[in-house]
Amino acid sequence: MSSPIVSLKNTGLTLRSGAGAIEILKGISLDVNEGEALALVGPSGSGKSSLLMLMGGLERATTGQVSALGQDLGALGEDALARLRRGNMGVVFQSFHLIPTLTALENVAVPLELAGAPDAMGRATEQLEAVGLAARAKHYPSQMSGGEQQRTALARATAPRPRLILADEPTGNLDSATGAAIIDLLFDLSAQHGATLVLVTHDAALAERCDRTVTLQDGRIA
Repeated sequence: MSSPIVSLKNTGLTLRSGAGAIEILKGISLDVNEGEALALVGPSGSGKSSLLMLMGGLERATTGQVSALGQDLGALGEDALARLRRGNMGVVFQSFHLIPTLTALENVAVPLELAGAPDAMGRATEQLEAVGLAARAKHYPSQMSGGEQQRTALARATAPRPRLILADEPTGNLDSATGAAIIDLLFDLSAQHGATLVLVTHDAALAERCDRTVTLQDGRIA
């Protein structure tokens, strides 16, 4: 069998605050297999988003080991982590995180240009078309609806054809109909590129669409 695309071994995350240390994650051991769709579920505050951030190297584990794409993330500096994410990971946030001074097309082109991809604008145009936003290419985030902004964020995350897509409550700021359309797009784009999908969600019906569900409770796998 091939090695997992993401592997966590006895991983913990502790954050410091004025009130003292707060244990966010405790002894997490989990493998994510290449090509699968995995849902992370659990109540608010259970550590789902923090676990997703560890997988992407956006947060560093306090204890244990996190490996992704064959790399020990704890052994990499910030620049090396950014390079690893740049061509191999797509991250979709609940709050979109588009660059407000760039058009939809320019936002999608950013990771392609950073990766030195040939014809970045052409590929960005194709990806905007894939999410149904060709007509909005020259619009800025402030000129788009929430659903359009999230579709732009999806296009940006998937344009480099990453092996791993991490999505943190991607429909949390959208109405149910728009959210359903975004999820269909997310699964379709993941399947088209054969990407592994890890999805944080509170939606049980959405979790059922995934190949596997992991439930977190109080910072542990329940």
